[in-house]
Amino acid sequence: MRFTSWAALTAAALVLAACQTNDLKEPPVPLGTFQLGLNVVITDKMQVPGISRDVTPKEMEAAITKAVAARFDYPRYEGERLLNFGIFVDGYLLAPPGIPLVMSPASVMMVTVNVFDDATGKKLNEGGTRLTVVEKGSPETLIGSGLTQTKEKQLEILAYNVAKRIEGYLLENPDWLGMTEAEAQAALAQSNRSAKRDAAPATLAAPDATLAAPAAQ
Repeated sequence: MRFTSWAALTAAALVLAACQTNDLKEPPVPLGTFQLGLNVVITDKMQVPGISRDVTPKEMEAAITKAVAARFDYPRYEGERLLNFGIFVDGYLLAPPGIPLVMSPASVMMVTVNVFDDATGKKLNEGGTRLTVVEKGSPETLIGSGLTQTKEKQLEILAYNVAKRIEGYLLENPDWLGMTEAEAQAALAQSNRSAKRDAAPATLAAPDATLAAPAAQ
């Protein structure tokens, strides 16, 4: 996967909002029969299509692995169906220091999520699914988080938001979880309520048309 338009990623930073690290102390959102199996994060092909603070592949892998484990690991979820995650980091921007009161770039991350049934080895979302998250809107991020946050904090927030968005993505596929549509909708509403306190992240929509489709894994 490669970025063919810097404008697309910039657009994501302008049209998407993201949640902040504040809901892991709450009861976990119901995910039916789900239990996390493998939690694999691949960062060797991530791209940085603009000016950004540097993040090493190992730093990125550690941050996302930790965030996914914090949200999904046993004993938060202990269902009968193990699902394995393969998360490819396609690209990111960590906002560098900018000029206050002038539009500074928000931090943004794009990943392709692959979900496998552990028992059968079958891939459940053929081709993978691309998700994009950015920082939440706040006085800090409106002037550019590079001015107000460390690189480590920016990365922690984005990794948290990736895991939170995966939670919502799972609930968009209730058959994977042994849930009815009604059960999944109720759980998704619960997930969104916790996210909306800081504005929930969403999947990149229109800007995706300018990016190369992720290759099947």
